[in-house]
Amino acid sequence: MSSAMAATRSRPRIPTWAWALPPVAVLGLVFLYPLALVVQQSFQPDTGGTSLQPYADVLASPSFLEALRTTVWIAVAATVGALVLGFVLALVIAFVPFPGGKAVARFIDVFLSFPSFLITLALLFIYGTVGMANGLWTDVTGVAEGPFQFLATPWGVLLAEITYFTPFVMRPLLAAFSGIDTAQLEVASSLGARPARIVRRVILPEALPALAAGGSLVLVLCLNEFGIVLFTGAKGVTTLPMLVYSKAILESDYPGACVVAVVNVLVSVGLYGLYRVVSRRAGA
Repeated sequence: MSSAMAATRSRPRIPTWAWALPPVAVLGLVFLYPLALVVQQSFQPDTGGTSLQPYADVLASPSFLEALRTTVWIAVAATVGALVLGFVLALVIAFVPFPGGKAVARFIDVFLSFPSFLITLALLFIYGTVGMANGLWTDVTGVAEGPFQFLATPWGVLLAEITYFTPFVMRPLLAAFSGIDTAQLEVASSLGARPARIVRRVILPEALPALAAGGSLVLVLCLNEFGIVLFTGAKGVTTLPMLVYSKAILESDYPGACVVAVVNVLVSVGLYGLYRVVSRRAGA
């Protein structure tokens, strides 16, 4: 018995840090190495050598500036729309009793797993050029085409992003609403406070951290959204991810595509850091 214990003690123990080496190696090979290649390519113009010229050419180009403006305004507008719609829907689900309310709340969790292009495809079936809404209109009026032609515009992209990202706001809001003591609402109501005042004075202060966390996450996701813009086929709507695709696939300008990708990554990482700070303070 003593010899077995001595043999056990004599075995070299594996340092704790050594257990981190395999996952770090996999992460480096699968993610960090390709990202390093993208950064390296962004400094290598087609003429050869290493230079900042690709950055100077891309960052000063009208196409990049237009894509940056389009990306920012669509992302901000979609975030605001998702915050407003998500707050209203979460209020109804959490505080207005109706049959199937719990099922709807569970469906939100399932909705988060849907790919973005699926939502866009559904909107195309409804509001597309040959979709249900236009088909019904032409059947009733007898005209050649329906009035719903907005999906191929920036407004169609905005509608699709608000539709897809609203549940990302609702999930933390529903969690925050579940912690509100309903006795506060009953007391406020018994004292004559109207629903709008209860929402503003009692519910909204409790929801602000969840709104900030959900809004930060949606903003990051909207800045990097590619599938929705691609599937809507919106003419003249070029975001940063679409510009990367255009330069790499259509123009074969790989240094330019890498420059846009690096800028997009830097913006996304910065906003993700903001999201983590807000989430930590909100306890999300």
